[in-house]
Amino acid sequence: MVMENTKNAVHKAAQQGFEKEAQAYARGRPDYPAALSAWLAQTLGLGLGRQVADVGAGTGKFTALLATTGATVVGVEPVDAMRAKIEALQLPTVRAVAGTAQAIPLPPGTLDAVVCAQAFHWFATNEALDEFHRVLRPGGKLGLVWNVRDESVDWVAELTAIITPYEGDAPRFYKGDWRKPFPHPGFSPLAETRLPHEHVGPPQQVIVDRFMSVSFIAALPDAERAQVRAQIEALIARHPALRGQDTVRFPYTTLACHCERV
Repeated sequence: MVMENTKNAVHKAAQQGFEKEAQAYARGRPDYPAALSAWLAQTLGLGLGRQVADVGAGTGKFTALLATTGATVVGVEPVDAMRAKIEALQLPTVRAVAGTAQAIPLPPGTLDAVVCAQAFHWFATNEALDEFHRVLRPGGKLGLVWNVRDESVDWVAELTAIITPYEGDAPRFYKGDWRKPFPHPGFSPLAETRLPHEHVGPPQQVIVDRFMSVSFIAALPDAERAQVRAQIEALIARHPALRGQDTVRFPYTTLACHCERV
């Protein structure tokens, strides 16, 4: 029954795109800056003996980072192909469960923290915050994290311009709709921390795989996906900062927001 409800609650672009491109997602998504580990420990209070859920856990990139704090981690992920990547990590303090932000399969007051990385814009509703409030203990923390592309760099802005015409009604971080459920009566005001970050690696990984794994691009018919890939590869081939480079430095700012269950 959980899976039935889970799939019904997932946006079509996420369900189809992430099922098709789980492998590219795992390859192309950036990790997180080292300074974020201190934020998890000090701001969210994660450590040995703590219980945390990674909601919208995807392939487990952030789940694995949460595990390094020593906390016990539940990765909550509705897409089967993504959840299989978490299970394949075989981390002793991590378990993956099928669920959504609106239906987390845990008892009330179970958790010290709920964290959503690269995900909250998909389910930014009062219902999701109500559910987070239910599973958190009094004083528990909610953390929201995004790696945000630095579009002051011209070639980064060009990449965004290539994919934006295909976004349809898919929720996007940049639109800011994720802020609408706040303030929420069950949580303190949001506090924000911004950290500089870079994803360093070959263009195929940090640009092509990254953008082809965007949900609404991955969900496109094959012919349209091929057109998007061709545009991205053409940009890499012609832009002086990218052309002929074995390694590129993709600039991000990591936005980390938190509030407390009241």
